[in-house]
Amino acid sequence: MKVNISSRNPESRTLAGVEGSSLSRRSLLTLTAGALLTGCEQNAFVPPPPPGVEVARPVQKTITRYLETTGSLAPIKSVDLVARVQGFLQSTNYQDGTFVKEGTTLFTIEPETYKLQLEQAQAAEGGGQATLKQAEADFKRQTELVQRQAVSQSTLDASTATRDNAQASRRQADLNTKLAEINYGYTNVVAPFDGIVSAHLASVGELVGVGSPTQLATIVALDPIYANFNVSEQDVLRIRDELRRRGVTAEEIRQVPVEVGLQTETGYPHKGKLDYISPTLSESTGTLAVRGVFSNPDRAMLPGFYVRVRVPFDEQRNALLVPDVALGSDQAGRYVLVVNGENVVEQRKVQTGPLEGDLRVIESGLKPDDRVVIAGLLGAIPGQKVDPQLLKIEASNASAK
Repeated sequence: MKVNISSRNPESRTLAGVEGSSLSRRSLLTLTAGALLTGCEQNAFVPPPPPGVEVARPVQKTITRYLETTGSLAPIKSVDLVARVQGFLQSTNYQDGTFVKEGTTLFTIEPETYKLQLEQAQAAEGGGQATLKQAEADFKRQTELVQRQAVSQSTLDASTATRDNAQASRRQADLNTKLAEINYGYTNVVAPFDGIVSAHLASVGELVGVGSPTQLATIVALDPIYANFNVSEQDVLRIRDELRRRGVTAEEIRQVPVEVGLQTETGYPHKGKLDYISPTLSESTGTLAVRGVFSNPDRAMLPGFYVRVRVPFDEQRNALLVPDVALGSDQAGRYVLVVNGENVVEQRKVQTGPLEGDLRVIESGLKPDDRVVIAGLLGAIPGQKVDPQLLKIEASNASAK
């Protein structure tokens, strides 16, 4: 027999319907609340703040513009000491590589032979003097006799010829004596100026001066010393225009200061002045040869050293400088990152000048009120906003040399 529960208990059927409806509404409310909560969480997302960077305005100061190049040192005087007479080297009178004064005897070459030749020439000079004295006396006597018509004119003519020959012989004897003195002086090789003498190239007992002069050593003057360098044609034209604008004369150019520094030195500690400017440019290199002269009392600079050279030629007022680390490079050249009025990063192409301490001179592309990014460069992306913190470049950096 089939039993229909619904028909038997209508109250139970009604209660079940009510409870089912209530559960459905609660589930719907729960799902709706979850969806609303999920939607609220998505709308509450906050983007990260812009990255912080440090910015600073360029330093303004008066700077000196320099022509910078490289050069090499050369001695102001350098002479090869040679044997000018033939003979055996008798002695070497100095220590190799030492400083000697002008007139110091450095080598002696067998002087006895040349001393005897000098004495022989002096003796001949004395004989010639005696002969000339006798010939002049005879000429005077014959002149008086001719005036009294005691002798013929031919006798006077013969006496005149004898006197003239005696005068010529005396003159020849004088020259022989001077030549012998010179050769005797060459037996002592002396320092022609103050300087350093190189190692000797001939040993005692060696025959020197045979056929041609024999080099014995080299003497070099180190104080003062030259610095030779070359200037390109473009730099020559630029500097000449600037000097002409300032009214500098050709004589004043020779007083222009020149500074050099050795490869191991910081800066340019050696001060000198311009000494020589070539009158023509080299056709092969297109450069102008220039030379400076420097005091070198401690002989720290030696001939052959390569040096860094700079020559001041202009003074620029209110130049703009930024830390050298703030500059970047790409295929188009150098640039800096600046923050505009809306705190957006911009990339500026700049023309750079010389380095002043750790600051770089900016020739063009930057304004005095620009805010240049000097730190936090990795977070400064052109076209994006940043949080700039304005700093001031330390004066010590700006005044560094």
